[in-house]
Amino acid sequence: MHDTVKQEIRDAYKGHDLDRPFIVAIDGLSGVGKTTFVQQLKNEADMVIIHIDNHIVERKLRYHTKHAEWYEYYHLQWDITYLTENLFEKLHNNAKQLCLAFYSHEEDRSMNKTIHIPSRCIVIIEGVFLLREEWKAFYDYIIFLDCPKEIRYERAVQRDKYLGSLEQRISKYKNRYWPAEEYYLQKQAPLKFAHSIKSEKPIDDRL
Repeated sequence: MHDTVKQEIRDAYKGHDLDRPFIVAIDGLSGVGKTTFVQQLKNEADMVIIHIDNHIVERKLRYHTKHAEWYEYYHLQWDITYLTENLFEKLHNNAKQLCLAFYSHEEDRSMNKTIHIPSRCIVIIEGVFLLREEWKAFYDYIIFLDCPKEIRYERAVQRDKYLGSLEQRISKYKNRYWPAEEYYLQKQAPLKFAHSIKSEKPIDDRL
């Protein structure tokens, strides 16, 4: 599958005649396997991979803000204006390097790092909520990873053990992550804008 995706991206890139990077979004909800999917592309010489989760803001800006938890996750987890100006607009202006704030979970602070962008390369942006209103027009090609809800939910709560006990993880997802994802699906309809949808079959269909 991954070789097929590589070829799919390269085929789409062939029609790109602008003097700037070809920007690909790999979008999908929690537990769908985005990071694993993108790892298969990391050794491609002409591809630069950017994980949007590396660029979240400090905890004080996204927790205990008096907003609902789902709102904090969708609207406050990232500085949308900052990333629009320093990531998306600079890529469209053919910047040869990006200076972005990388968040450290251990230290709860961000440090600026430089990402070098080769001429006429393919930039893969991976993460959740990539097709929010402010960003959707920047992509040249959009891949949405889809997966049945029961599979995603099971993966997510089993994976994120740093959130605490199983009960704490389930509570966190019910109050924060899953409502934000439902809002995103309803508000932005990301599957409608995807050039390609990669779907994982339900558990029963794989037996």
